[in-house]
Amino acid sequence: MDHRMSTEEGSIHLKISELQKLSETFSSGATIFEPQGGIEKRESSNADSMSPTTTTTPAIRAPEKKLTLFALQLAVLEKAATGLGTLGFIWATVVLLGGFAIKLDKTDFWFITIILLIEGTRIFSRSHELEWQHQATWSIADAGINSFRALRSSSHFLIRTVKAFFGPILAVQKPSQHTRELTRTTDAASPRFRDHHRMPTRTWKSSDVPLLPFSQWVFLSRNVSKLLHWLQIISALACVVLSLMKLIKHNYGEVEKGDDDKKNRQSALNIFYALALAEALLFLTEKAYWEWKVIYQKLLDEVNKECEFGPSGMVSIRRFFYDAYSRCVNGSIFDGLKMDMVTFAMDLLDSTSPDEQLIGVRILRQFAMHERFSSDTLQKIGINISVIERLVEMLNWTDPQDEEIRRSAAEILSKLAGKKQNSLRVAGIPGAMESISSLLQTNRRNSGAADEIGEKNIIFDHANYGFWTFNHLGLLILKKLARNHDNCGKIGNTRGLLPKIIDFTHAEERLLKDENVATSQILTVKRSLQLVKMLASTTGSTGRHLRKEISEIVFTISNIRDILRYGGKYPMLQKLGIDILTSLSLEEDATERIGGTGGVMKELFNIFFKEKVPESQIPVRIAAGEALTMLALESRSNCYHILKLHVLERLIGALEVPLLRESAARILRNLCTFSGEDYFNQLKGVKVAAPTVLQAIMSEENKLQEVMVGLAAHVFKFMTSEEARIMFDKAGITEAGLASKLVQILKKHQYPPIKTPRIRRFAIELVIWMMRDKATNVCIFKDLEMEMVLENVLETTAELESFNIFSGTVGLSRHSTTIHSLAEIVLKLLADK
Repeated sequence: MDHRMSTEEGSIHLKISELQKLSETFSSGATIFEPQGGIEKRESSNADSMSPTTTTTPAIRAPEKKLTLFALQLAVLEKAATGLGTLGFIWATVVLLGGFAIKLDKTDFWFITIILLIEGTRIFSRSHELEWQHQATWSIADAGINSFRALRSSSHFLIRTVKAFFGPILAVQKPSQHTRELTRTTDAASPRFRDHHRMPTRTWKSSDVPLLPFSQWVFLSRNVSKLLHWLQIISALACVVLSLMKLIKHNYGEVEKGDDDKKNRQSALNIFYALALAEALLFLTEKAYWEWKVIYQKLLDEVNKECEFGPSGMVSIRRFFYDAYSRCVNGSIFDGLKMDMVTFAMDLLDSTSPDEQLIGVRILRQFAMHERFSSDTLQKIGINISVIERLVEMLNWTDPQDEEIRRSAAEILSKLAGKKQNSLRVAGIPGAMESISSLLQTNRRNSGAADEIGEKNIIFDHANYGFWTFNHLGLLILKKLARNHDNCGKIGNTRGLLPKIIDFTHAEERLLKDENVATSQILTVKRSLQLVKMLASTTGSTGRHLRKEISEIVFTISNIRDILRYGGKYPMLQKLGIDILTSLSLEEDATERIGGTGGVMKELFNIFFKEKVPESQIPVRIAAGEALTMLALESRSNCYHILKLHVLERLIGALEVPLLRESAARILRNLCTFSGEDYFNQLKGVKVAAPTVLQAIMSEENKLQEVMVGLAAHVFKFMTSEEARIMFDKAGITEAGLASKLVQILKKHQYPPIKTPRIRRFAIELVIWMMRDKATNVCIFKDLEMEMVLENVLETTAELESFNIFSGTVGLSRHSTTIHSLAEIVLKLLADK
């Protein structure tokens, strides 16, 4: 399998260090056994990527400002030259040819006529010069905002073409040489597209348009522009030469005395030639300034370097500059200053030209991925719904010729989805989830039979398309969108999307044990597991629906089992898989499916009891304990599966291991509570844990104390009074001491604590056992004023104490007996004595 992840192959850049970052996977916070903030916690843990788009950031100097300023400076010279040329044209036609036409010297008449033809053609053809310039410099169809399509649609196409042919035109540098260089660098940067250059199928490529029939090479639009470039220079030089000849020689002919009709002729001619000279010199100054900035100071290359566009980015820079210059020339000189690269790129996305779309999406991708420009770029994209819709639409472009456009659009959306508000906008676009789903290149063949499932078909990379790149990007976008609760529901409701995601969680033994496995393959599994974990941990009715859908996919649990069994080298994958099982266990049906899948329980216990593990695997052991606790909760069949594994003694031993004792106590309590009377004899061995449990109750606090109190109430049910006395003696604790500790716990927690919501309930359960076990214990509790303590408990009970587990702030698995009923039992026992 060839998983190319290089830039040349058009793939995303993988951060290998991501695989060592366990903070995201191994975060230690609130567990499922206490209420938590749910989705808010999920979002806050990703504060960096989920910061609002309106966050104030320091102003970044945009590199394109140099181009817009340069365009304004050129436009000032151009408009000044055009103004002088217009004035000279008016002066010649009205004053000279109008007043002195028949009285001019023959040389002056022809000099004026030639200059007028040159300048008049340049002035009146100015509106189309830049259109030709677009065609001369780029091999891009329909060149931009001020494009060739205006000329093409005109009814005076031929007349204007001939007029423009004789007019001058600007150029950045010698087009023939530059075009060849540009083509070579662009092709070198993207070899995959050398043989797949996208061409409009129903329209002409403007640089290849034959302007006249049978014209062959000369009248191709891209070649006409080359002629116009040199004619423009020659015409300006001709104006300078002709004007200087006349201004130096002053050979305007003799004016006879008394000939009033010719007495102002010399002054009129001097003014005209001076205007023509000034206009030509201004134009040549503009040309020289242009050449100086572009050729010698390499302004365009400098901006391209600052933007980090690479060799192919020169096309984008040139396109932007010409459009800014066109605005300055054709409108106000300040119009070009209003342009910026991001807005320019967004405009190009709406083009029907594939080349323009590619330029636009390349610019947006580079700026969205660049640390300096990312925030501003994403903010502008985020508030433009039409641009987001266009990017989402591009995800469906599966033609190999559109690969770079599609990939760039996916990368932009992956950055955009990292912002909270933008993720809502992306997911809110009709068909967005289906478009993102199209990036995941895996499917199952339809078997055509109801009694079998089609074989999974993974599409590998090949020479002309990087499918695995799109898999990574699709999973990344979905992962960022899943940080929002509403988006999770949309992901779950998208037809065929969840099975695709689950297919990517599959990692066979060969892959997990291979020393030379590609990092990209592990990253694919990791991202898919992260996404499933986020979906499975969603709160509310949406979460219930998602957990049901995920658990009903027949490959979900078996894929995770394989990771637990063979993924010892990848603790982060095991941790993610275990967390998924824990979340799925919130649903009764899913709990039974997990317990009924062969090997899952066994692998979880293997991880839980594994000793001498590196520090990176400690969170995996803790997670395994939590998963086993959930699987044993209210599931008689799963308790049976656990007892069949003969792990009771090891669980009792784990009560003395600081890392495992909390989870071991919970598992043992659930086994004692939910196994039923049929397994009483198998569980009698748990009574040997009593001394450890009693010592923990007396010495520990918070969560550990809570679970030990809860376990004690059930452990003592397996003993006679005599056996219980022996256990107290072994622990070195008296019954009066334990009674005092329980009263102290109830007094300490006047209100149900969030971190240990069941501690008062468990304490009362243990009090009931003690009072029923020995009548003397009733007297002890009376002396400790238990009745008054219980009255306070009855006044401060809350729903918080009624549940075993929580999904966010919603309680699940309600206790069968209310804390009120338990308190009433104690009060009755006290009253009966």
